[in-house]
Amino acid sequence: MTDRYAVIGNPIAHSKSPVIHAAFAAQTGEPIEYGRILGDPDDFAGDVRRFVAEGGRGLNVTVPFKTAAFELLDDLSEQARAAGAVNTLIVRDGGLLHGDNTDGIGLLRDLTENHGFALAGKRVLLLGAGGAARGVLRPLLAAGPAELLIANRTASKAEALAAAFGQPSDQGPSAPRAPSVAGGGFDSLAGQRFDLIVNATSSGLDDQVPTIPDACLAKGGWVYDLLYADTPTPFCRWGQARAAARVLDGLGMLVEQAAESFWLWRGVRPHTAPVIARLRGG
Repeated sequence: MTDRYAVIGNPIAHSKSPVIHAAFAAQTGEPIEYGRILGDPDDFAGDVRRFVAEGGRGLNVTVPFKTAAFELLDDLSEQARAAGAVNTLIVRDGGLLHGDNTDGIGLLRDLTENHGFALAGKRVLLLGAGGAARGVLRPLLAAGPAELLIANRTASKAEALAAAFGQPSDQGPSAPRAPSVAGGGFDSLAGQRFDLIVNATSSGLDDQVPTIPDACLAKGGWVYDLLYADTPTPFCRWGQARAAARVLDGLGMLVEQAAESFWLWRGVRPHTAPVIARLRGG
């Protein structure tokens, strides 16, 4: 029996998710079919109900429905609750709808496992304070950077996000030191240097980059743009112009978060390297 999955968003025709999951299915032998759903901004809940009623087993959720999915579902993972957004919907036995968010683990795996970046002890700058930034914060902090600064055009939003994620949990005396988390505006970056700069803003969609100081990338520092494209994104070009040691876009994150969704649905973890290479044209 073939199980049905899909990605829902609006727009959706550009989505690479069907190609990615078809490759995972071929690789693992899992009997699935995976399609696209153009979601109705006024009836997301209805779209989900119809998909489930027709036998659907899981959904990937993309723009602009991640928050709507979070609000729709009662059963949520800790990561989804922390992110305030759902990108993976799992239909469990009895019709229970479970929500998760795999964006952060996708970023972390691409950075650390695919490219070998060690986050422990590093100074990290996260640009943006919206849903994309919130979705990756928890896994980034769990990797143990010395400091994580959130910078946003509107400083108060970055400060609020830092406050939400910077609260220390109950820890014993032998627990590792929690990363320092702070937030501010782009003007607060003057004189600071970072080992990793992650762009979680959407400025690249308008062919722009955040207005950060030229010198805030440390010598040997890396840059990572959550956006991806067939040619270098504006932020990737910013990093190249400032001699970043590595310049990465979000294609690897896209495949890694999809692999985590596939594992949550099927209990099988696909190999991502050949799929990333295929999408890169390699």
